[in-house]
Amino acid sequence: MSRTHYFTAQEAARELGISLPTLYAYVSRGLIRSEEADSRKRTRRYRAEDVQKLKERQAHRRDPAKVAESALHWGAPVLESAITLVANDRLYYRGYDALELAVRCTVEQVATLIWTGELVSDPAAMFGSVWGPLLPRCQEVQEHLTGVPAIEAFQVLLPLAAVDDLAAYDLRPPVVAQTGVRIMRLLTTIAAGDSSGDTLGERLRQGWAQNDSQAAGLINSALILCADHELNVSSFTARCVASAGSTPYQVVQAGLAALQGVKHGRMTDRVEAFLREASSPAGIPAAIASYLRRGESIPGFGHPLYPAGDPRGRLLLDQTAAAFPNSPALALTQAVAAAVFELMGEYPTIDFGLVALAQTLNLPPGGAITLFALGRTIGWIGHAIEQYQLDRIIRPRAQYIGKQPVEF
Repeated sequence: MSRTHYFTAQEAARELGISLPTLYAYVSRGLIRSEEADSRKRTRRYRAEDVQKLKERQAHRRDPAKVAESALHWGAPVLESAITLVANDRLYYRGYDALELAVRCTVEQVATLIWTGELVSDPAAMFGSVWGPLLPRCQEVQEHLTGVPAIEAFQVLLPLAAVDDLAAYDLRPPVVAQTGVRIMRLLTTIAAGDSSGDTLGERLRQGWAQNDSQAAGLINSALILCADHELNVSSFTARCVASAGSTPYQVVQAGLAALQGVKHGRMTDRVEAFLREASSPAGIPAAIASYLRRGESIPGFGHPLYPAGDPRGRLLLDQTAAAFPNSPALALTQAVAAAVFELMGEYPTIDFGLVALAQTLNLPPGGAITLFALGRTIGWIGHAIEQYQLDRIIRPRAQYIGKQPVEF
């Protein structure tokens, strides 16, 4: 079952109020995707999603005010960025397929790509190999954070580390990238402890899954797939804060605050709750029915930007299954994914993939959102670098709908 819908040529032309030749011209220009419907009759069908987008663009041209009104809700682009492209159910960083990067590169290489625009074979020039311990004041406070999830410890310790990092006030791109390295290593140390290893993925493996040799590669892929996703709420928040001239530490703190909303990174908590409710393959139908009866969507399924399925979630599930084919935790997530697709035609998102990975590796509580935060920090630093270079504050106007001024 697929959620992709199509029009015939006549239906598409009628929907847009255009002639068939004009429809074919739109197809040739790549504005509407088409595919063969019946080879015997030589007929084609046309993506309803593309027709609807074109229809909305026509309406916006007639009423430009509507563009601004809808822009902040999955609408028209509001900022220029050279970092990430989401197109045709694929994700690209600086023009490179993110899934290929996740399979072939280290997270350090991808961070260098996002921050500098260059994909290097050896990121040592950016990252080096020397890992320092936590600063004394951070160590002292961390002793009081036993049992606190890493995602929340990040927000406690980041401001303390920032106090002693005066170089963070230098907002030139190369210096910001170096600050980004220090922030990434700080967060990794907070999450994984004083583990060994030269790379972020290996450090996390040593701290979280020391006995699973394949965990480092999976963690590396997860971090890359989470690195950026254009102007999601946390990245937009990060850009707004960067536009005020705040330091990268403050940018990351703002991104973390937004990420912890239940409609963003905390979606992983909802996925975990759903899997607990299902508990076993036999309990999946009842769990799905329970959500639907309450009028709730199934957490971790369906993404507005990927009608044919979130490729990040699919890759994470595939890689986890290849590494741990006999995992009971993975078997449950696979059964859930199959049941939701059969009933609703929805595909797993990155949130579902992160939870499947975290449960398969038996990561600490909050492991899924911690991976999300670590990976997305790369994107927040990248957006900060772009915004610093623009040197322009983000300050939209509000459309006032309140009471008009009156005299006392």
